[in-house]
Amino acid sequence: MNRTCPGIVGVDVRFAQPHYYIMRRFIIYFFILVGSFASFAQEKTFTMEEAILGYHLYPKGLSDLQWMTDHRYSFRSTENGEQQVIIHELEETRNAPIKTFALKDLNESLLNFDPKLDTLRSIPAFKWLGMDELQYFWKGNYLAYHIGDRKTRKTGSFSKEGLTVYKTHESTLNQAYIKDQQLYVQTNGGNPVQLTTDGGNGIVYGQAVHRNEFGIMEGLFWSDKGDALAFYRMDESMVSNYPLYNLSDTPATANETRYPTAGRKSHHVTVGVHHLQSGRTLYLQTGKPEEQYLTNIAWDPESKFVYIAVVNRQQNHMWLNKYDASSGAFIKTLFEEQNPKYVEPEHPAQFLKSDHSKFLWWSERDGYNHLYLYDTSGKQLKQLTKGNWVVTDLIGLDEQDENLFVITTTESPLDRDLFCVNMKNGKSRKISRDPGTHSIIASPNMVHFLDRFSNTVTPTEVRIIDKNGVPVSTIHTAENPLKDYKLGAMEIGDIKAKDGTRLYYRLFKPTDFDPSKKYPVIVYLYNGPHVQLVRNTWLGGANLWYQYLAQRGYLVFTIDGRGSANRGFEFESAVHRRMGYLEMEDQLTGLNWLIAQGYADTGRMGVHGWSYGGFMTTSLMTRHPGIFKVGVAGGPVIDWTYYEVMYTERYMDTPQENPDGYKENNLLNYVDKLEGRLLMIHGAQDATVLWQHSLLYLEKAIKAGVTGLDYYVYPHHEHNVNGKDRAHLYHKVTEYLMRELEN
Repeated sequence: MNRTCPGIVGVDVRFAQPHYYIMRRFIIYFFILVGSFASFAQEKTFTMEEAILGYHLYPKGLSDLQWMTDHRYSFRSTENGEQQVIIHELEETRNAPIKTFALKDLNESLLNFDPKLDTLRSIPAFKWLGMDELQYFWKGNYLAYHIGDRKTRKTGSFSKEGLTVYKTHESTLNQAYIKDQQLYVQTNGGNPVQLTTDGGNGIVYGQAVHRNEFGIMEGLFWSDKGDALAFYRMDESMVSNYPLYNLSDTPATANETRYPTAGRKSHHVTVGVHHLQSGRTLYLQTGKPEEQYLTNIAWDPESKFVYIAVVNRQQNHMWLNKYDASSGAFIKTLFEEQNPKYVEPEHPAQFLKSDHSKFLWWSERDGYNHLYLYDTSGKQLKQLTKGNWVVTDLIGLDEQDENLFVITTTESPLDRDLFCVNMKNGKSRKISRDPGTHSIIASPNMVHFLDRFSNTVTPTEVRIIDKNGVPVSTIHTAENPLKDYKLGAMEIGDIKAKDGTRLYYRLFKPTDFDPSKKYPVIVYLYNGPHVQLVRNTWLGGANLWYQYLAQRGYLVFTIDGRGSANRGFEFESAVHRRMGYLEMEDQLTGLNWLIAQGYADTGRMGVHGWSYGGFMTTSLMTRHPGIFKVGVAGGPVIDWTYYEVMYTERYMDTPQENPDGYKENNLLNYVDKLEGRLLMIHGAQDATVLWQHSLLYLEKAIKAGVTGLDYYVYPHHEHNVNGKDRAHLYHKVTEYLMRELEN
């Protein structure tokens, strides 16, 4: 293949950008290099345990940072080994805290309240009930602690024992939960009420459905007032079982999970509603076909209606439907969205505070993720945000619903900035100032913001800014936890894909880098939907394993090619019906650029990725053989017909509709093309990318007489290897890569 990339030089591409952007990026890159050169004076290197499990080597923030009122905030701290909560007034933030309380104060008050209760081992998660009182959960009780008189009172009780899922209404403390696969509700202070009797044997209540796609993360939804509960009921009895083996039993037993694969039967979902006052349970009339997706459930603020974004199985048509919560009747479709490729609603309707007849809606209909204002008749009132950038987070509306605060990529796909949008005239203004990643906690009145900020040269800062972006104070500046370590220089830049699309890369260079020398290369990749690896944040979005490799003389390269996230619909959907093809093209374009710099050893290049990255690693090793000497593919998708319905059919359609696309990207068809060595790793309990994928690949390799494939299994791990075993995983990955690249 062509190993050069004529005309693509990072600095020239950047000079095509607006002047303010050039200067800003120049400053970032300058300090990246200065900071990196300064760190060369240090000599410490990472152990693998530090690189993978060394959480103390990441910048420290402020734990449990939260607003108490419009003018008061708190956070957790540890001083001289003692846990405490620090409270500051906004106007006095530069001075000593106005109040503190410690773990011992909570425990002393707890024992005075009830000597039979066990004491707390650490300050628990809590929320403020007002100026001087907080609430937490302990040993089946909701307890409130008053920091003025240091007294504890009971606000509610609830036993979590034996529960698989539970949801508490924030103000009433009413409970909904799943126990022994049945759904229960319990008012605060009342007795449990069992709502279902048919749970189990393929009937699932109150849990996330549709494989957690469409932004679905839960299955229980309290109304705003806490007087009614909406819940998912999933019938997956028609879905095929897949065995996950319990090796602790003698002999091993199989725990079966229902797994709907592309083109085959999917589960059926309905939405129930329970009214606490009447005790009545009903089901919304969501209609046929049964194989549809009920997504983004939202209550109206008056608890009268439920709104559901209904998506067809083909995922190219969405209806935002309104249902009567008291009868279950379908009222009307407010509006529809269609796209020849797919539609993917991921956020429920959010109603305005001042006018409950209006709500905010997220959509990619103009090519980028933006916010729209609708009324409950279904009329679009206006598009609130617009441009060739995406809204990544909705912070909220001020008290009068006059200003909307959002996090966007307006300045750069690598940045996350806070903007204010005027709801009347649509004008927007940037509030956060420094380029980088801003994570925002708004005061209740949306006048001040706790801004947790970092970029490639700033570990972590926590600032208070006002709604005009004026800094009030910096309340925390993290020390550089890597100041004593010898680091490789990190570079972030951009190149162009073959079609001219700008692609962003991140490169870690070896310590004591000499551009006249040749260095081995490790490419780390994902390049699938909903993931962005390269960011203007600490370490550029990487982890310390990259620096571990840099300390040992490796170039570590990552590029977000077409198909990855936060670049707009066209960029992410470019992979539609042909997953793997353009992604490989962009990865090789990036690699060609790196080779053209003159310091990459083309005879010693490796590639590693997990999940979609495992699919990409295996693809590159076999569909473009000979480029990489070695690869490590973790939890890889091998044949998309064995992957789950919702994700696969969105991007590939069904196997019946797109047989050529499935065939082209079925990696079993390329096993015999493997050159070099490939290590495949899988968790035996993986219910995301089934173990069957890599086992079939292993079987095909054996039959084809392929000896370059090695295989490793983590018997008790799921889709990824977490906990203390993660260090073992990366020892295995690194040793394999280095062994092959050093030979």
